[in-house]
Amino acid sequence: MKLIKVFISSVLNEFSVVRKALYEYLLSDPLLGKFFEPFIFESLPATDNNSKTVYLKEVELCDIYIGLLGVDYGFEDGEGISPTEMEFDHAIKYHKTKLIFINNHTNCERHPKEATFIKKAQELIVRKRFQFVDDLKASVYASLVRYLLDKEIIRTSPFDATLNSKVKLENIDAAKIKFFVRIAKSKRGFPLSEETDITTVLTHLNLMSSGHITNAAVLLFGNSPQNFFINSEIRCAHFHGTEVAKPIPSYQVYKGDVFQLVNQSIDFVLSKLDFSIGSREKSVQVPTNYEIPREIVAEAIVNAVAHRDYTSSASIQVMLFRDRLEIWNPGSLPFGWDTKKLRIPHSSVPANPLLAEPMYLSGYIERLGTGTIDMIRIAHKCGLKEPEFIQEDDFRVIIYRTEQATGQATGQATGQVNEFVTRIILVLEDEMKRAEIMKALKLSHRENFINNYLEPTIKKGLIEQKYPKSQNHPNQKYRLTKAGLKIKKELL
Repeated sequence: MKLIKVFISSVLNEFSVVRKALYEYLLSDPLLGKFFEPFIFESLPATDNNSKTVYLKEVELCDIYIGLLGVDYGFEDGEGISPTEMEFDHAIKYHKTKLIFINNHTNCERHPKEATFIKKAQELIVRKRFQFVDDLKASVYASLVRYLLDKEIIRTSPFDATLNSKVKLENIDAAKIKFFVRIAKSKRGFPLSEETDITTVLTHLNLMSSGHITNAAVLLFGNSPQNFFINSEIRCAHFHGTEVAKPIPSYQVYKGDVFQLVNQSIDFVLSKLDFSIGSREKSVQVPTNYEIPREIVAEAIVNAVAHRDYTSSASIQVMLFRDRLEIWNPGSLPFGWDTKKLRIPHSSVPANPLLAEPMYLSGYIERLGTGTIDMIRIAHKCGLKEPEFIQEDDFRVIIYRTEQATGQATGQATGQVNEFVTRIILVLEDEMKRAEIMKALKLSHRENFINNYLEPTIKKGLIEQKYPKSQNHPNQKYRLTKAGLKIKKELL
């Protein structure tokens, strides 16, 4: 099949990094790379770099013109026209499909001619705004997929971008979206407010179009995603030995939206790892340490959720053995990649871009493809064996535990409490709020914390509430009882 030519136009200096990142993304994405052939000015031989006729000819040859507009107008010819605007006009003349993406600046920050150019573009075609390169990737991804559908080049869209006719707006949890907007605004400067209606938020995130909702929206913000995608779950198991063997000491199947899946799975793993308490020498807050740092566990699980193949009937599996943690993901690396690439600086090519973008905005994902490199770096820093990445039928990550289990937080010192109760006793100082205790334990899932840590410790009479007659008191705090203080003294 003949590839669809995409001409990427922008002011050279302002968007040089963004333009190159978009070019590489279109080449390496598993879907887009099969259909599109991108072109950027830098790909011309050096002798042609100043030839106006050459790049205008490329516009004539392309099927799709992508224009990136920002602050600068660029070099002006004798008639006061920049190459970018000249290319845009040429695309109009030859009736090309035009996609315009405008960076997130105000008109007062722009060159006057650039502001005028943007106004002209807005009057002629649909345009979208972007702040970061991944915002741009997600929007370009959605636009090009819709181009393929409109031209009937493909009959079905990628899983995350597919509009699901069975999903109605009432299947989306407005409270989840409001919470997401609040977090995304604080972490990444998300431009919309909590008061924005959910259809506007979903449309902004490319999760809704013409009243129809995408699969990604269901996985991110659905009331019950498993009603639509039964395989969207994570199975967590803990084995005392080094092989899969029955009986399984601890086994959980987690369901919910992708954020809940991540939080529950991370907390499951952390609850089984050796745990230690540091000193206050460098901080007033008691430092807590898990034998495998939380950052490594979180990165591996988040990657599995964001990159998995949701069309597969298999589920993500998280298995903790005596010597290692394994995360199995029904998915594969981008076309042409091998696991060696994960150990060197590389671009970020998520298998589900419309799913990954909100996870980035809420702080679950970093942008620049540094996740696997960070896992290796942190493992080295902590004296752990380097993680392994294996691509077979599934993608697998192996993270090694410390060579000797310390058992520091098992509660064996007293024979009265389990590891969950022991940990909350060790971190509790004076009076602390629930969120402060969870932060000290590096836990994220509220229900898991309450069921496994907080309520059992209260029932044993080892901690008490400051306001026992008002369970939901806004200033509710927790403190150790005399019995709790005695056990803490024995543990320390």
